Amino acid sequence: MSAQLLAGRPVAQVIRRETAAAAKMFQAQLRRPPALVSLRIGDDPASAAYGRSLDRACGRANLGFHEMVLPTERPRLTETLQALNIDPGVDGVIVQQPLPAPFSPEMVGEVLEPQKDVDGLTPVNAGRVALGQGGNAPSTPAGGMALLYHYGIPLEGAEAVLVGRSAVVGRPMASLLLQEHATVTICHTRTRDLAAVTLRADILCVAAGRPNLITPEMVSPGAVVVDFGTNVANGGLVGDVDPAVSDVAAWLTPVPGGTGPVTTAILLRTTVQAACARLGVTLTALPTNGSVTS
Repeated sequence: MSAQLLAGRPVAQVIRRETAAAAKMFQAQLRRPPALVSLRIGDDPASAAYGRSLDRACGRANLGFHEMVLPTERPRLTETLQALNIDPGVDGVIVQQPLPAPFSPEMVGEVLEPQKDVDGLTPVNAGRVALGQGGNAPSTPAGGMALLYHYGIPLEGAEAVLVGRSAVVGRPMASLLLQEHATVTICHTRTRDLAAVTLRADILCVAAGRPNLITPEMVSPGAVVVDFGTNVANGGLVGDVDPAVSDVAAWLTPVPGGTGPVTTAILLRTTVQAACARLGVTLTALPTNGSVTS
């Protein structure tokens, strides 16, 4: 068996096309594009590169984009977030990680306005996602769901296993799968026999931050494997799943080219959705988070 690829780029292209059409309609009504602000502290090269990629992606999708870079010494993060909260021209805010001490994602979540939190960082959005009451889900798990929807992976009644319990991937992904009536198990560093659990999975989602953690003998034949891992090893990018798993799985996300492209596309779509929700704008061109047309 050789797994079929859950390729992210075709899915991202569909989402970007839908988002660009919706953003164009938004601009026609409000005389400005939906606007995303990326906030980072310092000159981390990876964060700077991500900011440039967001700038390009927003340009292709008819969104406005601005990157704010705060100094590492006295960055005034709280004051900046408060100003963005009340800025009528800002529709979405993303705060890049990692944050230098003493700042934390939890602190950002307490200050950032939930309606402008387009990456699901605030307790309000996290709670709504967990309760199945809407809310802006983090872009990475929402992108994972978009992949599953696009490729027609059956979710209802499926045994889904999450390896990783972070607040930005594992836990919200579990909530999103539960909303689709999957039976969900979350594994973590203290799971006693990880392989015994992963072998039960019809859908195995891995976000552990450990290169090649999941090996072929840990995967049930015919399983769907979603690899959220992005690890730098030997000068390249590798996932949390050993590529040899493709000999066992029915479907597998490639790394790179799997969940990554969809994550960015979802962030842009959420920004347009957040702008519409905050301003009471209805756009027929914009699907819900739970749909990806082809």
